[in-house]
Amino acid sequence: MVRNKVHEVSSRSRLDRLRLCFSRFGADAFLVSHLPNIQYLCGFTGSAALLLVESSASTLYTDSRYVFQAREEVAGARVTIAKRGLIHALGSDLRARRGRRRVAYAPAHVTVAQKGALEASAGSRVWWVSGGDAIERLRAVKDAPELAIMHEAAVLISEVVAGIIPSITPGITELELAAEIEYGIKRRGGSGPSFETIVASGARSAWAHARPTSKPLRKNELVVLDQGAILRGYCSDLTRTVFLGRATARVRRLYRAVLEAQVAAKGAIRPGVTAGEVDSAARRVLKGYGLAKYFTHSTGHGLGLEIHEMPRLGRSEKTLLEEGMVVTVEPGVYVEGLGGIRIEDDVVITPAGAVNLTNAPREFLEL
Repeated sequence: MVRNKVHEVSSRSRLDRLRLCFSRFGADAFLVSHLPNIQYLCGFTGSAALLLVESSASTLYTDSRYVFQAREEVAGARVTIAKRGLIHALGSDLRARRGRRRVAYAPAHVTVAQKGALEASAGSRVWWVSGGDAIERLRAVKDAPELAIMHEAAVLISEVVAGIIPSITPGITELELAAEIEYGIKRRGGSGPSFETIVASGARSAWAHARPTSKPLRKNELVVLDQGAILRGYCSDLTRTVFLGRATARVRRLYRAVLEAQVAAKGAIRPGVTAGEVDSAARRVLKGYGLAKYFTHSTGHGLGLEIHEMPRLGRSEKTLLEEGMVVTVEPGVYVEGLGGIRIEDDVVITPAGAVNLTNAPREFLEL
């Protein structure tokens, strides 16, 4: 059995931290159905699973496709291979328990149909109570093994972006450039992109989440490249904006404003600050440039096993930042007809403030 000792210790620690939350919900157990949460708690990466975390034991339910994989990956839980469906296997085990039980679950990750099936399978002696976003809150603060992987993932995508610069030339299509970026991720050991790579040029660069098309890049236009890599399950996220040709004074001013907004947001990050205060720091800079109306999304988001995690760095967000959180910082401006500029980095929150994980050059590139 190939199981890393660090992984075993991490899984047991995370499961124990979840158990400490039981009293908050008045629960005896927690049913985990969201696959990234299952991976976080016990290491399983298959596509079909339920995890029941009880006060003194945990059980992973999966199917026969994952017999060998579960044996190798799972730590801190026994494995049950369900023969008649995961919910049926879970329900049968819960029915076998004596007395009434209160089982917490995450409403955001259970459909109405699934909830009905759980109630029917487990029977009337099981009361289902909301566990809210308890696991997401645990995941928001990364432990040392997670931070080590995320640093590697950030360096990987930084190297991909630095390596792609020579390919950003007139004539190459957005799709071709996106394909080169994703190929570079895998060449450097990533399992794939964290999300569909964004390459948007010209007026389309004002679309904050534009999908790449067959449009060729042309001289004298902005190009936004937003990409991320998954490395051993963890995501990175990096955006850079370049200009093909010699930029106008207006474009240079826009870039300077966005970069200053990013610097200000990073400077506001430290433990104990609210997520909304970081967002406000970026917006104050852009307002000073008269660009507030062109900044149409939040300043950043948490990052980890998923590309969007807690906390969200948005307007009036009250979440207090904590040491060990990893967030993106990505202010941008988007001007119809001209294009968009976004600069994004991944940072880890330390007692001294934000420390960059991504390290691709941030100066304005005119190619």
